[in-house]
Amino acid sequence: MTFADGSVYNGMPASDLGEQGWECPWSGPNGGQCVETKQLADGRVALRQSTDPTGPALIYTPEEISAFVQGIKKGLADHLTAR
Repeated sequence: MTFADGSVYNGMPASDLGEQGWECPWSGPNGGQCVETKQLADGRVALRQSTDPTGPALIYTPEEISAFVQGIKKGLADHLTAR
């Protein structure tokens, strides 16, 4: 979906971005608790919770997504899963 007025923003209802194009790149034995991603026409990436597809979408630039993925690969977020 393209918004001519640039109205894509952090926290917008994910349903406003349409239902086509959402992917679940990470899936597994997590009981359906997945993060879904959608590549937007301007190159940004939207993320939403699969169990709440009409809930808020977080919008990131390609650079922000790249930094996040690189940090994960380096183990910089391992403390988030420690119990």
